[in-house]
Amino acid sequence: MNKIKQLANQTAVYGISSILGRIINYLLVPLYTRVFLPHEAAVYVELYAYMAMLAIILTYGMETAFFRYSEKSDKPNEVYSTALYSIIISTTLFLLITLLSRNAIAHVLGYDGKTEYIVYFLMILGLDAICAIPFARLRAQQKAWTFALIRLANIGVNVVSNLVLILLLPWLYSTYQIEWLGNITGIKPEVSAIFISNLLASAATVVLLMPTIAGARPRLNIRLWKKMFRYAWPLVIFGLAGVVNETIDRILLKYLLPPDTAMHDLGIYGMCFKISVFIVIFIQAFRYAAEPFFFKEAKEKNAPETYAMVMNYFIIVCFLMFTGIMLFMDVFKYFVGEKYYAGLVIVPLLLLGHIFLGIFYNLSVWYKITEMTRYGAWFSIIGTVVVLSLNFLLIPRLGYMGSAWANFSCYLIMMVLSWAYGQKYYPIPYRLNKFFLYLLISIVLWLAGTYLTPSTLLLRLSINTLLFIGFALFILYKEPELMNFVRKKLTNT
Repeated sequence: MNKIKQLANQTAVYGISSILGRIINYLLVPLYTRVFLPHEAAVYVELYAYMAMLAIILTYGMETAFFRYSEKSDKPNEVYSTALYSIIISTTLFLLITLLSRNAIAHVLGYDGKTEYIVYFLMILGLDAICAIPFARLRAQQKAWTFALIRLANIGVNVVSNLVLILLLPWLYSTYQIEWLGNITGIKPEVSAIFISNLLASAATVVLLMPTIAGARPRLNIRLWKKMFRYAWPLVIFGLAGVVNETIDRILLKYLLPPDTAMHDLGIYGMCFKISVFIVIFIQAFRYAAEPFFFKEAKEKNAPETYAMVMNYFIIVCFLMFTGIMLFMDVFKYFVGEKYYAGLVIVPLLLLGHIFLGIFYNLSVWYKITEMTRYGAWFSIIGTVVVLSLNFLLIPRLGYMGSAWANFSCYLIMMVLSWAYGQKYYPIPYRLNKFFLYLLISIVLWLAGTYLTPSTLLLRLSINTLLFIGFALFILYKEPELMNFVRKKLTNT
């Protein structure tokens, strides 16, 4: 339990930057959905989908390779320098080639006359790629607070820039007709303000990470790099397939829906997708803390039991979050503008799909510590085949609801495959009975809160609050260790 508490503390600190930061960023969604029409928001949704895929290619698994070889090497600084300068060199080459081709890229994506979108997009990608290894270094050194503060600074710059470019400057121009402001903004802001804000935040992050970046000697150990790359390349496929699974729907919707409604529906889908952000945030914070934790714990004799306990508490948090979001959808829906409410039907499928994805990440410990990373690549490729097939099959028939089903099915299959093979090569005594019990109760409570609708909002929220509290108390009853931990905390308080 002490190890679980240690992991929980690390997760909480990373969560300050991930959870608080994402929530602050998430508060921009109401702004975007009230300032930009769905077809305008679709530009942001589409380009950020491409950005997620290219970010995996530009870092090509070097973060995980850095963790692995830092643990094994008696020269961790050399591992850090090799990983960092590998990323710097490859990113510089990427930017040279793509910036010279920016007009052609804009034409292919259908943004002729908006080449600046592509320039902002590429510069954000490049700066974020360079930051990946310094951030991994901070995690390896367990400088969670430094990591969190830099992440929060990034988010602060992004949020302030958005507010200035989208609200303040257009208001000043429309109110006072300041002539020079007309060269920067109009009465109605453009979606490019989102990209400029992100670019400023990424540049600020590079500046804040300079002490960590400067700690690396300008040296690339080719022999070490080859070993790291051999370890990492399956993770590139794994990571890329994972991001394709997560984002390809926002690309395909543009081309598989009727042209007259495609961008409108893409905007609705992309913004309602963000309601699943709370579970995504928790999973991200957990991964930041768990990856180095899993590698260190692998040396212990009772590692499988520890991994099983970690998984159990992970699914408890996830199913509590799922139940809370669904029971209080009357509140959560206000994070998007009324023009986007039609897309709320996708939320439960997306939430469950992300829980399955989080479990899949948890299960990945077996092939990472046994260096059988090719299995992670194969599971993700199978997921990609599933998500592509179902998107092509279902989008023309069900619209964006087809994408939600594809997302759900993809992660379910990946989770099951990883569990089955993991039990063969590195058995871990996961508590499957608890998983199915909590899953069943979560779904029953969601359906009860959806279909048993009292006449007034206050009564509905009151009943749903009691349902949620009842679920939490039931979990405490089924988890004696957790109950004892809570009791001690309450007693000490």
